[in-house]
Amino acid sequence: MTEFSLPRKGSDVIVDPFGRAVTYLRVSVTDRCDFRCTYCMGENMTFLPKADLLSLEELDRLCSAFVRRGVRKLRITGGEPLVRRDIMTLFRSLSRHLEAGALDELTVTTNGSQLARLAHELYDCGVRRINVSLDTLDAEKFRAITRWGSLDKVLAGIDAAQAAGLKVKINAVALKGFNEDELAAMIRWAHGRDMDITFIEVMPLGEIEGQRADQYLPLSEVRTRLAQEFTLEDIPYRTGGPARYVSAKETGGRIGFITPLTHNFCESCNRVRLTCTGTLFMCLGQEDAADLRKPLRASESDEVLMQAIDEAISRKPRGHDFVIDRRTRQPAVGRHMSVTGG
Repeated sequence: MTEFSLPRKGSDVIVDPFGRAVTYLRVSVTDRCDFRCTYCMGENMTFLPKADLLSLEELDRLCSAFVRRGVRKLRITGGEPLVRRDIMTLFRSLSRHLEAGALDELTVTTNGSQLARLAHELYDCGVRRINVSLDTLDAEKFRAITRWGSLDKVLAGIDAAQAAGLKVKINAVALKGFNEDELAAMIRWAHGRDMDITFIEVMPLGEIEGQRADQYLPLSEVRTRLAQEFTLEDIPYRTGGPARYVSAKETGGRIGFITPLTHNFCESCNRVRLTCTGTLFMCLGQEDAADLRKPLRASESDEVLMQAIDEAISRKPRGHDFVIDRRTRQPAVGRHMSVTGG
């Protein structure tokens, strides 16, 4: 193990105990969502009181502190980030880091429900690439998996995003017995619209109705099935996240695989996650976290905040401990994905 040391004076980049530079911050701006996807959260969720959330100005200050410490990519997440009131105020403010060259990318993961309304404004704020979570192209199944979402509204949002000039990538959670027979068709649909698509294994986060062992579909199995329909070739393409990509010869498009269970991707992890309450999770799959709200509010100076960030990163673990099987009935961690940020 590499011994941890704080970045030398004059060095901006934060380095974790294993020599990995932290250059990617995912920021959950709300735990609320206008969907209730069955693998993500319970139907009757209790969300945080709005008074507990950081203000948009505080979120800006925290993000900006990380940018000064070498973060080059900011992803805004939720819950559903675009349902937070006045959220575009935050995007407009953070865009100054793009203009200054301090930030390479400002992006967002969304369920697409608000894109028809906000796509052009996102583009105006410097966002060029977004992820849209979409697990099925069947309207009835979409309503069932989201509990009350509208597929037509999401598809209209994707249309609006592409019309605004945004590059769209589709994220689909592979779910046994639900969409496994659709994945090839979803690839053809996405690639036919010049969109990459990434498949994700269901993650054991938070209590839900039912058992995740019943939902879990290993992506190793998915890839084997897809190889019967497509000529797949491993490619070195990366977007800064955990996905590993292949190209499909028949469509000319890219397919990503995020495999926290079948193929742990932690060895190259450059990410940390900040919640809407100012809690920093150094690993999605571990409970250890640091409170950044207290040092943020303790002083108008960022010195105490920077010290808290350094101390937190010094505890970033090598990797997560995700497991799904019928003997492990409890989730790996108690918080829902909507709390940590997708």
